[in-house]
Amino acid sequence: MQKEILNPPELFRGVGFSQVVAARGSRVVFVSGQIALDREGNLVGPGDLAAQTRRVFENLRAGLAAAGAGFGDVVKLNYYVVGFRPEQLAVIREVRGRYLPAEPPASTLVGVTALAMDGLLIEVEAIALTD
Repeated sequence: MQKEILNPPELFRGVGFSQVVAARGSRVVFVSGQIALDREGNLVGPGDLAAQTRRVFENLRAGLAAAGAGFGDVVKLNYYVVGFRPEQLAVIREVRGRYLPAEPPASTLVGVTALAMDGLLIEVEAIALTD
């Protein structure tokens, strides 16, 4: 895969994400939105955004690995956070920083009123390109 991280000077220099990722690869990997459920379907970290975000990224890691990809292959992440408040961003950034490469993918964060199950606080989906 060839990946070029672009942060045009006309755009705000994001923290923890890149404005544009141009990528070329032979295989596109779409990972469904991952939530804070363990392999038995139990909710991890009820009421704890940091714990749920860690579980989500571990689930993303497993999904990417199943397709022969890793976080370095991710070109786009979409975040959905229940009742998002700007002060929650620091929690999400701290956790995702343990997983993402120095030049992170493009990303979008959207505050939502609810997710598919009661108790979920965050869902993240990924798009990756591999050779």
